[in-house]
Amino acid sequence: MSLSNILFDYKHIWHPYSSMTKPLPCYSIISAKGVYLTLENGKKLIDGMSSWWSAIHGYNHPLLNRALKKQIKNMSHIMFGGITHSPAISLCQKLIKLTPSKLDCIFLSDSGSISIEVAMKMIIQYWNSLGQNRKKFLTIFNGYHGDTFGAMSISDPNNSMHKIYNNVLPKNFFAESPQSSFHSSWNENDLISFKKLIEKNELKIAGVILEPIVQGVGGMRFYHPIYLQKIKKLCDNHNIPLIFDEIATGFGRTGKFFAFEHANVVPDILCLGKAMTGGTMTLAATLTSRKIANQISNSKVGCFMHGPTYMGNPLACAVANANIKILQNNEWKKQVLKIEKQLYKNLFPLRKHFRVINIRVLGAIGVVECTQLINIACMQKFFVDNGVWIRPFKQLIYIVPPYIISSRALKKITDVITEALNYKILFI
Repeated sequence: MSLSNILFDYKHIWHPYSSMTKPLPCYSIISAKGVYLTLENGKKLIDGMSSWWSAIHGYNHPLLNRALKKQIKNMSHIMFGGITHSPAISLCQKLIKLTPSKLDCIFLSDSGSISIEVAMKMIIQYWNSLGQNRKKFLTIFNGYHGDTFGAMSISDPNNSMHKIYNNVLPKNFFAESPQSSFHSSWNENDLISFKKLIEKNELKIAGVILEPIVQGVGGMRFYHPIYLQKIKKLCDNHNIPLIFDEIATGFGRTGKFFAFEHANVVPDILCLGKAMTGGTMTLAATLTSRKIANQISNSKVGCFMHGPTYMGNPLACAVANANIKILQNNEWKKQVLKIEKQLYKNLFPLRKHFRVINIRVLGAIGVVECTQLINIACMQKFFVDNGVWIRPFKQLIYIVPPYIISSRALKKITDVITEALNYKILFI
């Protein structure tokens, strides 16, 4: 990349969660293949992030590329209003087979955050069609559901990047997040806060929304499956729909195809995204029950009031079909289990390190929670200099590598993380 282009990027392009006056350093990638990202100087970085959870099969996968090339010869996009097409139909058929039978109505959109907005609008319109003015949602602290307004309103109001918007966001109900971790024993006290809120505000609550098992950007916490079972029972008892946000965890990341399978519960609405296309294009889906869909459709309004321009994009649907076909070969189960075992082996010894509070592993997710805030720019540079790509935040170094990563490449990532903990300059 020329110096002029670097300066242009620095001066004019606003990158995610960064500043225009003091931007974080950006590294120019010219190609990606398998688990490797190639810098302009030819240096290769092992990708530990799967492009924010999405590139589960790595980059430039031949089957995904083939699906894109085949579809683009026919059409890359067509409006979904009044028109349908085979890639979308095929994808929805696959999603219905992969998910619980109760979830048989699908609304396609173009990003995970929008799938959350769709779910929230569905629930509000559902209650409106029943003559009830329910507008509030109940969730738990330490959650994250996206950066659009509705999604921000159900993300942690205090412990998130959205705190500055609190005075303009809709006010929702937040219960204490469960303290029983995935691998610990269940503590019934974890339910007290949630139970009180749902009982006190039953007629105000439109829906309950949770990230099942794994709380992502809110702290990379893994909570006990029994919590989901108890929440589902409370929702059923109070006739309140339950929404699961599986945008990050869906398609195998936690060792189950969907994280809610760890608890053997079924939501009323399910939001999917990220890995649905194998990290090639943006696509999301909101699945709901026939009961909710029919109630909305038979109301005075007569339809669901939402319609993204790129809804059901044929190119994205085609590559999502190819991605699911790869997953249906079931290699992902062995791959994720192998990653999990190696993360236990390589990361758990770090529990004794003086800069480590906790080590967490679940499926193909590894988390190192540090005692100090991380100097993001310095640590990012350290990782790049040592041949790996990891994007830490706050006090967390976490990795969500592509499922295809080799043992050698994964060990390189964990070795570099181990080394990084020894440098004071990388922390604040």
